[in-house]
Amino acid sequence: MGIQIYNTLTRQKEPFIPMEEGKVKMYVCGPTVYNYIHIGNARPVIVYDTVRRYLEYRGYDVKFVSNFTDVDDKIIKAANELGEEVSELTERFINAYFEDVTALGCKPADVHPRVTHHIDDIINFIQVLVDKGFAYESQGDVYYRTRKFDGYGKLSHQSIDELKVGARIEAGEKKEDNLDFALWKAAKEGEIYWESPWGKGRPGWHIECSVMAREHLGDTMDIHAGGQDLTFPHHENEIAQSEAMTGKPFARYWMHNGYINIDNEKMSKSLGNFVLVHDIIKQLDPSVLRFFMLSVHYRHPINFSQELVENAENGLERIRTSYNNLKHRLEATANLGDHSDTWMFKIEEVRKQFEEAMDDDFNTANGIAAVFELTRLANVYLLEKNTEERVLRAFMDMMAELMNVIGINVEVEQLLDEEIENLIAERNQARKDRNFKRSDEIRDQLKEMNIILEDTAQGTRWKRG
Repeated sequence: MGIQIYNTLTRQKEPFIPMEEGKVKMYVCGPTVYNYIHIGNARPVIVYDTVRRYLEYRGYDVKFVSNFTDVDDKIIKAANELGEEVSELTERFINAYFEDVTALGCKPADVHPRVTHHIDDIINFIQVLVDKGFAYESQGDVYYRTRKFDGYGKLSHQSIDELKVGARIEAGEKKEDNLDFALWKAAKEGEIYWESPWGKGRPGWHIECSVMAREHLGDTMDIHAGGQDLTFPHHENEIAQSEAMTGKPFARYWMHNGYINIDNEKMSKSLGNFVLVHDIIKQLDPSVLRFFMLSVHYRHPINFSQELVENAENGLERIRTSYNNLKHRLEATANLGDHSDTWMFKIEEVRKQFEEAMDDDFNTANGIAAVFELTRLANVYLLEKNTEERVLRAFMDMMAELMNVIGINVEVEQLLDEEIENLIAERNQARKDRNFKRSDEIRDQLKEMNIILEDTAQGTRWKRG
């Protein structure tokens, strides 16, 4: 039946048929870079990296674009508070972003466009909207005439009249209609700005993605994705801008992932449950965090709790232990079994189970269930007295291949006891020297190798997890 995608635009699953056979154009809204990303930001990064991986597994050539918003009100405010230039602040947090998502097993996009690199393109795009009557200038700002676009509300499935109830005009805004939104903002005193036909200013938030997506993917893309919170107004406004400008559909499939709660409560700074990826991966294997995120279907909300994370950790460890047991048996086996064809068939059946799950709107929860079934079969096979090399290799290769689609390396390097003792000795010396950075690095390295340290009065003890 092929891949089915739940399309937010139509609110139903649809067969995935890209515009060009064998090729996929995909855009994912990226972060506004004024701080480290939190686990809510990390979910779409992990989810759509996995979607991309599965499309590539299925043989598609994917052009994957994800932007950085590197100028905006929050960035300007943060830069002012820290006494930094906007460009210094954003560069620092773009680098931090790459560190965090790389640790989470996410591949870089083919293109990571930045708003500040596309200012001329944004100005030209806005000018076309002004010329067509979809936008107007007001005291140095430029606004989009929302009512002029007939399809406004089609993504969020709201009517203009419903939207008007919640619309409001911010202080200082001079709009024709409450529903109109800013394409260009006149610069305030001391703010970063660019020259434009409407005076000194900078882009509004919504116009950025419309322009960058068009520059790198053309007038129409196959998949546009992001968090559920972006459906309205951000993605709704992108459609209005882009389709008014080009007269063509902006995106054919819209994907949105669900929210993350912390211990059954919405994550927020005011509740003190704001979890930064930068912090949590110091205590938690990043692979476990990724595995946890993918253990629930991407459209469903997910609850982050100690118990659920531990369940994910145990589940991933089960898979990795099975893989290592297969590897050890392979290194030692000299026996040949006589049921290899039966086992090879069972292994291929798991591939079908995995693909059926992932074809159904990228259901990673059921995809992981297929990997667990593969693990169970492998453990049963290892109980046999006589095992065969090609079956052991087939189990290992399948496990590695499917887990690679999930974005996790199934094989974790096993340190020898002597190497562990040497690292612990180096860590102890680093602590004596108050070199806590190196001490933490060694602790994290050992944790990734599944070595648990216990600091006691008698010294540091260790055990394999």
